[in-house]
This record gives sequence, C-alpha cells and structure tokens, in this order.
Amino acid sequence: MSELYRIAEARLPTPFAEFRIQVFGASDGKEHVVIALGDLSGDEPPLVRVHSECLTGDALFSLRCDCGFQLDAALAAIAKAGRGAVLYLRQEGRGIGLGNKIRAYALQDQGSDTVEANHQLGFPADAREYDLAVELLRVLGLRRIRLMTNNPRKLDALVRDGIEIVERVSVESGRNPHNEAYLRAKADKLGHWLTLP
Repeated sequence: MSELYRIAEARLPTPFAEFRIQVFGASDGKEHVVIALGDLSGDEPPLVRVHSECLTGDALFSLRCDCGFQLDAALAAIAKAGRGAVLYLRQEGRGIGLGNKIRAYALQDQGSDTVEANHQLGFPADAREYDLAVELLRVLGLRRIRLMTNNPRKLDALVRDGIEIVERVSVESGRNPHNEAYLRAKADKLGHWLTLP
C-alpha cells in the first residue's frame, strides 16, 4: 500500500456546491484528491464516487467516453444529498497513462474497441488499482459508503479490502454517438452495469 500524506486543503466553490478539496501525496509520486461536502461522520453512509482521472473527458469535454459526464453527475448528486465525497485518483486511461490512452484512441480510430486497443498496446483491459481509494476512505474515517459506480471490479476491490458498500448507486450519463461502442465494450467485455439498447 502507498504511504499517504496530506499536502493541502481549501474551499472549492463549484456550480454544484461549495466543496472542500484535499490533496494527498502518495508513494507512487502522484497527488490524489478528495472533494468532500458536509460532515462525513455519523451512522448514515455517505455517497462516494471513486473517479479515475480522465483529462480528455473531465477537462477537455471529450465525447469519446462518459468520464466527464460521470464526474459532473457525481458532484451534482453529492450536492443534492448534502454530504459525500469524490476520490479523484490519478490513474489516467484506466491506468495506462495519457500518452498510451491517446495511442489507444488512434487504434480505436482504426476499428479496435477500447479493450482490444489496450491489449494491442500490451496492457490489460483495466490496469487500475483501488488500494489507494481504500486508504483514502480510511483517512476520511469511512468504512461504510454508498458507492456511485457501474464497475463491478471497483466494487469488489473495495469490499475485499474491508469497505462495506451499503448501496451501489448507478451513474449512467453522457451517452452519445461518439461513445456508444466504448460503452458497449465496457458492458460486454468488462462487465460494467450499463443499460444499453
């Protein structure tokens, strides 16, 4: 497991609500983020999204994936609930990095799906790890959560490391003609819980 250390904390006003942002350093050399709202303590499990960095979707409004849409939906849902957190993990491109993700995009432009493209580059379909998410949850004092995810692997990893998921909250948004094949591959090949036509 990584050694986590808190670097900074401040207010984060957004269109959804005024969150608190905390930055943590880790032994992987990356800085990971917690965006939290309200008092997370107490008996009622808070709403939590474990979100992997996606520069293209989160910041550049790409329609190739649903990442940015999911991040927006998570922040909006937490704001509506009045408490919760987004754990923003620096594992771009399902863990293969930005450069390799763009290489995978180029292979997708030539007809491969998102899983095939990763394999052609010599990577697993999904190289992400969730031990750091578990550490962040423990730092926040969270053992029981309502998890916003469509990814069974993420849910299983958290449960395996001792996090009780009292509810899985679906986070489907942003489907469009540019990401239909991507979503289909995630459902068919990665087992994601998605409602597709």
